Amino acid sequence: MIVAGAEDSTSSSPPPTWEGRSAEARAGEGGSVGGGIARCQPPADCPLCPRLLELRHANRKAFPGFFNQPVPSFGGFEAKLLIVGLAPGLKGANRTGRPFTGDYAGELLYGSLKRLGLARGIYGARADDGFELLGVRISNAVRCVPPENKPLPVEIRTCRQFLVAEIAAMPNLKAILALGQISHDSVASALELKKKEHPFAHGARRERKGLALLASYHCSRYNTNTGVLTEAMFDAVMAAAKEAAGL
Repeated sequence: MIVAGAEDSTSSSPPPTWEGRSAEARAGEGGSVGGGIARCQPPADCPLCPRLLELRHANRKAFPGFFNQPVPSFGGFEAKLLIVGLAPGLKGANRTGRPFTGDYAGELLYGSLKRLGLARGIYGARADDGFELLGVRISNAVRCVPPENKPLPVEIRTCRQFLVAEIAAMPNLKAILALGQISHDSVASALELKKKEHPFAHGARRERKGLALLASYHCSRYNTNTGVLTEAMFDAVMAAAKEAAGL
């Protein structure tokens, strides 16, 4: 079953890049002037997406106890499997500072990982719960919480530079599991795959230079409540991703 979704954008204008800003601006905004792993994560007050920056500042006033920054990935760079979601939830990852932590999607995701031996510990829905991933890293296509959980195409494109850098910084990476169409399409673009030739479909698997790209419906409460995704369906795709990664 293929789910329709928005294209990235018809605009020909390139998105702003962190590397494109002056060294002085990057350093003054708390970012790294150097390269390498630093390019995988936006700085705490990343200015590249004005709408998301404005929302982040508003959230800091409304929810001063929340993380309210671009949410960093979870898991080591040595991982063989990268799981990519859409974006942090306002009262989930944006609150806790860890992907898929603090909302229903995390219960399904981390529960599946533990059932398949890809995690250990007790998931406590907070970043300091001691839960540990085994051979897995988790990230998002967009690192900042968007209004109504709906990032704009230009925001997806702009944040893709960090995903590209992250993939390049993972020397043992064998498989990527994309959760939802937007995530899948952004990963496909990062891997230079043509989306028309590699459309999103739950359970689909593509290969690109020895790297497997798998897709699943997003593990959101909406998808499970409506029957689009069941725990068994999600576990099956996760098991396929585990096999593709050689874990």
